[in-house]
Amino acid sequence: MKIAGKLILYRELEEGKVFKDFTWVMEHYKDAGKEKLQALCYGCIHGLAELSVSHGFEGNLWQDYLTFLMVNNENAYSISCEMKGAIEGSINRLALHDFEIFKELFDFDFKELEEWLEVPELRIIEHYKRSGRNGNVFNHRVWDRISQLSVRLEQTKTAEEFKQEVTQFYQEFGVGKLGLHKAFRIEHKGDGVNIAPIMNIAHAHLDDLIGYDTEKKKLIDNTEAFVNGKQANNCLLFGDAGTGKSTSIKAIINQYYDKGLRMVEVYKHQFQDLNHLIALIKNRNYKFIIYMDDLSFEEFEIEYKYLKAVIEGGLERKPDNVLIYATSNRRHLVREKFSDKEERDNELHTNDTVQEKLSLAARFGVTIYFGKPDKKEFQEIVKSLAEKYHIQMGKEELLAEANKWELSHGGLSGRTAQQFINYLLGRQ
Repeated sequence: MKIAGKLILYRELEEGKVFKDFTWVMEHYKDAGKEKLQALCYGCIHGLAELSVSHGFEGNLWQDYLTFLMVNNENAYSISCEMKGAIEGSINRLALHDFEIFKELFDFDFKELEEWLEVPELRIIEHYKRSGRNGNVFNHRVWDRISQLSVRLEQTKTAEEFKQEVTQFYQEFGVGKLGLHKAFRIEHKGDGVNIAPIMNIAHAHLDDLIGYDTEKKKLIDNTEAFVNGKQANNCLLFGDAGTGKSTSIKAIINQYYDKGLRMVEVYKHQFQDLNHLIALIKNRNYKFIIYMDDLSFEEFEIEYKYLKAVIEGGLERKPDNVLIYATSNRRHLVREKFSDKEERDNELHTNDTVQEKLSLAARFGVTIYFGKPDKKEFQEIVKSLAEKYHIQMGKEELLAEANKWELSHGGLSGRTAQQFINYLLGRQ
């Protein structure tokens, strides 16, 4: 039986073709046709080199690859460890069986294989130096954790030690894409819904948003209650454009990621997929914020009905590990027009019409208003940003130029101030 066929819990491996081919070469290089094995071996080297480019592997590519397979494999053991750490029961023996195989593969000496098949390029994958920047699948933080685990696994002396290292990783960082990444978006694969990691989330922090202390505290208090397993509310941030609503939510995911907070960005046309999304995340050991940016509906759009049903309707209640955070320039999310009044005047149940349109906003238990700054507040934002980015300009000249800028670039807002600072930085 092939090595891959001996695995129990780790049978379904993402990016597993190289694993199956390479383990077959390791088992049969002494008793199969040399030319065929050489071709298969070179194909595996090609696959590892490609993964180095896409995933940022470096050093011993084979060990990095095996580590990648284990930290991404969502199975009965890895998900249980993600939720509880080291677990008890017979599943530990099944896991140890698999880790004995991985340990043997981790320690495989390529020297004899290299000489037998006359493939000197095998030594390259043991000491591979990456060219250029990291891959596009993981950011620096994620890859550093995987790389450090690979080094620790190389140093283990027994399969039990090997198992303990992987188990500790699951407990600390989780498993699969939900464990390794902060933020996600919805995408369709065939007829189903999938969540895909967002690789380059903005590194915003709440301290970057100058002012709005009361508003930020309200958002922090609600989010901290959520990540600590207490009662929390869906949250609507509304108000003037460019005042930091979206930045605040992006900062929240950066601040509470290490406490198990994750975020899934959903666009209006995807609201019909919300039930499928919740089914994917409701039984995981993370807290999920479903994030909807710039939320509003025209009178002819009916997507808001899907959102209302998810927030507070249906037979199955929303899971405790899911909240909805939204931003909008409107306090009332469904647009009303003067013509609506005429329709109400001619309608028998006018209150029903009003409540149908206003009830969506009412389903957000926390609403936070972000108003545009006044002149003095705008100038304080400009001065703080100028200090942060080391703008070399006198205070009077800086504020005079900022005043001229805002008059022709959207008015008083934090966004306008940041754009002005970007303009100054471009001139330096």
